[in-house]
Amino acid sequence: MVILILERVTPGLRGELTRWMIQPKTGVFVGRFSALVRDKLWDRVQKSVKTGAGIMVYTTNTPQGYAVRTCGRPDRDLVDFEGLILAKTRKRE
Repeated sequence: MVILILERVTPGLRGELTRWMIQPKTGVFVGRFSALVRDKLWDRVQKSVKTGAGIMVYTTNTPQGYAVRTCGRPDRDLVDFEGLILAKTRKRE
């Protein structure tokens, strides 16, 4: 399973992703496909994100059962804490 969370991206990118995934909420996409398709979609997101941000969570063989990729500057930082991925809220500037 793949979950993509996009922040501050163009409607065109969101529309393109709906060809492959469902969008249960604006900016949140869920789908299930091969690792090759997943990687190609992630490449497309990275090229299109510009001033926005993207987070991809996908199932894999890790102690938590998933891996995380980020691009841009998401609202939350994802921190590796002794092998566990934790979300950290940023302090307001």
